[in-house]
This record gives sequence, structure tokens and C-alpha cells, in this order.
Amino acid sequence: MTEDAVREYLARYDGPELRLMEVCGSHTAAIAKNGISDMLSPRIRLISGPGCPVCVTPTAYIDRLISLAETPGCAVVTFGDLLRVPGGRGTLQEASGRGGDVRMVYSPFDALVMAEKEPSVTFIMAAVGFETTTPLYALMMEDILEKKLTNLKLLTALKTMPAVIEHLLENGAAVDGFLAPGHVAVVTGSGIFRPLAEKWQMPFAVAGFDGMSLLRAIYVLARARGRGEVFNLYPQVVTEEGSTVAQALTARYFEPGPALWRGLGVVPASGRLLKAELAAYDAGSDGLNDDSGTNEACCCGSVLAGRMSPPDCPLFGRVCTPLTPQGACMVSAEGSCHTYYSYHRR
Repeated sequence: MTEDAVREYLARYDGPELRLMEVCGSHTAAIAKNGISDMLSPRIRLISGPGCPVCVTPTAYIDRLISLAETPGCAVVTFGDLLRVPGGRGTLQEASGRGGDVRMVYSPFDALVMAEKEPSVTFIMAAVGFETTTPLYALMMEDILEKKLTNLKLLTALKTMPAVIEHLLENGAAVDGFLAPGHVAVVTGSGIFRPLAEKWQMPFAVAGFDGMSLLRAIYVLARARGRGEVFNLYPQVVTEEGSTVAQALTARYFEPGPALWRGLGVVPASGRLLKAELAAYDAGSDGLNDDSGTNEACCCGSVLAGRMSPPDCPLFGRVCTPLTPQGACMVSAEGSCHTYYSYHRR
């Protein structure tokens, strides 16, 4: 079908109301940047799910990092988007202002250089992400073992997509189809979503990130409503089986385990934890299942579950802005609230 025909179909769609969820932070941002929502019939509603790794990181994890950063002889190493995520004890940025040792990096491998240069300091790498970034931390573990570094550990908040999608559906999420995460699918393969599609009789479309790719994916989902099929619309980089090399690397150092998703609770087997024999390199990842420090007025959990649109939160755009975030979804550039605020997405 031509581009014009796709656009016309989506603009004029008058069938059953559709709720389509994107579970990729990059898709959330791309939808907003390209004004996709404004091109669709009012009967097609796009909702954001738990596709931003920083957004789903629980308060207990942030609090653990703050405690480590304020421990003499320890330094926390993290990417910049985690610095302002609120925990029960504030943020890492605030901990740094109080004298805690927090170091921002652009690559996890920068932590290896730090550990070699400063053997008297115990470095804690904040390992956050989905299937896309977990192989990088596996490579990092490979280097740690090869170089016999004893002063570099990981605090993991690594999660997987299929398990949380299953969790959403089991808990009554009103969704008619999923824009499957393109970056994740490069590693996992599009086939990983087939059991979910068939079980729930719901279409999944793996899409790229330009405007037309997204429109085609929405078109396919609209036409396939009620059918348990998986469509790979990103064949340039996504295959059915994914990267078997990356999958094997992850399996060498990590194993499935329960994980707490901010606002969603503990989802069984949705996390990736260092294997038991590597416990000496873990900074206390297991057991971080307390989300009690979350701002009770923040609606991030409802937004991540697709039960609420960011503008429906009473804090949104008032006390909660990118400069004054009250919840994790407003911090990251891939967060739903940040995107809705920045691009006035409807």
C-alpha cells in the first residue's frame, strides 16, 4: 500500500476503537517528534507502556545507589539520565551535592578504566536497561574476570520485555495491539513475541523509528485486530531469531529472576541477575523489592501500565516538569511524561 493510502486509511478509520501500546521509549519519542498521534482517527489511541528503562527503575534501587555513593571508599558510576531519578532519599545528584562519590560516564567500559586507575576505590556500576544493553554488561563482566578486578561490582536493574507485557495483559490492560520494541527485537528476534501474540490473540508489529515506519506499523495493527500474529516491519536489522551471539553472552553471566518495576510491582522472571557464582561482583541487587519510597502523588505507575495518559496526572505540567520532575517518567528523554510535556503530544 502506498504512503498516501496508509495515511488516508489511518486518518479516516471508523472501525472499533483501538488502543495500541508502544513499549519502547524511542518509539514514544519518535511518535511525538513526528506528530503521529495527530495523523490518526480519534478512534485510534496510542498509549505508552513500560518502555523506558530508567522510568521503571524502582526507588529501592536509587536508594541503594545513594547509600553506596555515601559509603567511604565507594563510588557509583552511572549514565546521566539516572542522576535525577527520585528515590525515597532524593536523587543521586543530590547525594553528590552532599559529598557522595557519583561519577557520570558515557560507556559502562569507562568504569573498567576507573577501577584499574584507582584500586583503593570500590566502583559500583549502575547496570540499568533491557535486552538491548544487557549484553554490554555481560561483556563488561568478561573484562572484569579477565583483568581480575576485585574493586568493580554491578548493581543490576536489568529487565526483559515479554514478561512485563504478559504481566500487563494478565492484569487487565486494555490493549488491542503492541508496537513491539525495535531495538530490543534486534537482540531477541521478532519471534520472541509470537507466544504472547498467539496466547492473547493480539497482533505485534516490530517497527523502525521514522515516521512512515511507525504509520505502517499502526496500519498493520489496525488491520490485524484480534489476530495473534507478529509482523516484522524492521527487517533491515531484526530477524526471527535475533542475535544468538548476544543471547549466548547474556546467558553466560546472567540468569532470570524476579524484578520490581516502578509502579507495577514484582514481575516474576522479568529480571536478569548475575549468576550465583558471580555473587562477589554483585553490589546487592537481589532483594531490592521495596517501592514504598515512591512519591504517592506521582502517577508514573498508572502511566507505565497504560491506565492513564500523562496529562491526566494532577502533577503534570504544574509541579512536575522536566526541570522539577516528581517521578521517573518525567526525567528521561524517553519517558512518557517528558515526551508528552516536550512535544505537547495528545
